[in-house]
Amino acid sequence: MNESSSAANMQSLFLQNGKETTEPVKAHVKGCVPAWLQGTLVRNGPALFSVGDTEYNHWFDGMSLIHSFAFKDGEVFYQSKFLKSHTYEKNAKADRIVVSEFGTMVYPDPCKNIFSRAFTHLSNVIPDFTDNNMINIIRYGQDYYASSEINYINQIDPVTLDTVGRINYRKHIAINLATAHPHYDDEGNTYNMGTSIVGFGPPKYVIFKVPANASACEQKTPALRRTQQVCSLPFRSTLFPSYFHSFGMTENFIVFVEQPFKVNVVKLATAYFRGINWGSCLKFNKDEPTFFHLFNRRTGKKVSTRFSGDALVVFHHINAYETEDHVVFDLITYKDSKLYDMFYMKNLRMNTSSFIEANSNASPPVSQRFVLPLNVNKDSPKGANLVTLSDTTATAVMKDDGEVYCQPQTLFQGLELPNINYKFNGKKYRYFYGSRVDWSPQPNKIIKFDTVAMTHVEWHQDNCYPSEPVFVASPGAVDEDDGVILSSVISPDPNTSPFMLVLNAKTLEELARAAIPVSVHLDLHGLFIPNTN
Repeated sequence: MNESSSAANMQSLFLQNGKETTEPVKAHVKGCVPAWLQGTLVRNGPALFSVGDTEYNHWFDGMSLIHSFAFKDGEVFYQSKFLKSHTYEKNAKADRIVVSEFGTMVYPDPCKNIFSRAFTHLSNVIPDFTDNNMINIIRYGQDYYASSEINYINQIDPVTLDTVGRINYRKHIAINLATAHPHYDDEGNTYNMGTSIVGFGPPKYVIFKVPANASACEQKTPALRRTQQVCSLPFRSTLFPSYFHSFGMTENFIVFVEQPFKVNVVKLATAYFRGINWGSCLKFNKDEPTFFHLFNRRTGKKVSTRFSGDALVVFHHINAYETEDHVVFDLITYKDSKLYDMFYMKNLRMNTSSFIEANSNASPPVSQRFVLPLNVNKDSPKGANLVTLSDTTATAVMKDDGEVYCQPQTLFQGLELPNINYKFNGKKYRYFYGSRVDWSPQPNKIIKFDTVAMTHVEWHQDNCYPSEPVFVASPGAVDEDDGVILSSVISPDPNTSPFMLVLNAKTLEELARAAIPVSVHLDLHGLFIPNTN
């Protein structure tokens, strides 16, 4: 199979509807899965792109398919179920797409009577977003949820993959939107960040915490009932809040990147009547600066120094930590916002050469390190680099107005979906892993990057497309990279079954692969849940 036909077949596989495997099936293991690897990798991603005769316009609109890969005594079992969200149930009942998504605005069925159509129009004056949570699997207390970036999350049973029920953030914390990338501290508390746009006083960004002991299964009450607000920050522009997909956390600080990739609130509220989708309400302003904010995660107090940098777009934080009176944080950055546009279905259906040509000027993802000095004061020298760390070329220069202008150190180009040994989250670390992306948004390699040696190793197999690599540490591990990397791999080659790949996290040498005898769809993010018994 030549490269062109392989790419075309992969695009077809990428866009076709996924299928459920509602009962666990045993995978065929080649090699040796470590005996200590006991637990379940639960993953999430869009996988249903058409309902009846209707189709979504954007890949991120697809309805959520939850996957589980259960590791037990050297064996691997696979299962998948569609998230039975309200959106899924409404679409299935109507046998057409009836709930709007990020890139697909839906209007009433012309066959409906005039009163039904009028009610549908009226209900869109203030949009109530979909609950199609297709980005990630997250934990609050001891409960697990399918999540995206809206006010709804859906609790799931991580063993059966059944949908337990829908939770509305707005009933527990004053936010309209929240990220699908929270952080967990060593005590098991969950930190997340949301946006309060309407109905909760002045517009603001909100950081909140859900305690580790928040679950109360016997009372059937959600973990979010014990949500605590840590702090908030007013929008820099009242009607143009910064979009954010993730944030950073160190042992003492929350790191928020307020980027000039913004949501037009007025356009969002009126999108339905303008005949545009919600995705078009995002706009990047390359002439505006980026601001970096630090909040003490225990007191909620904001660091008073005003840190700024050049315009950028960021979706994923890699890690952040404190060292020698500095906060260091690593990001995957872009110089434009064209990534979302690449995922419109019409673009993904292009042949390889047309896709490459259409996106030839799109910014590649660049792993960059920023450093914020904490000991800045009014007597700090103007025009001088305030970063005193010897192991980075990142700079932070105080301007005449007291603002500190930050320029990053470039680590690596062409990596997305970063992952680390989460035991080192918020701490000084050395390695990160990710999916290598070259000419398309479809990952084709797994990368391990060494931030000290500035070198990388990779895993690659022709005509295979791995998902986000997930690190699982060996029991009692001391070395940061002592563990395994897990990745679900699919291929358009009919002779290659989808498989769960198990790599040595030190070398990226293959330890095992578990061939799965049913179809598996490409996904986005997930969470490894270790067995506790």
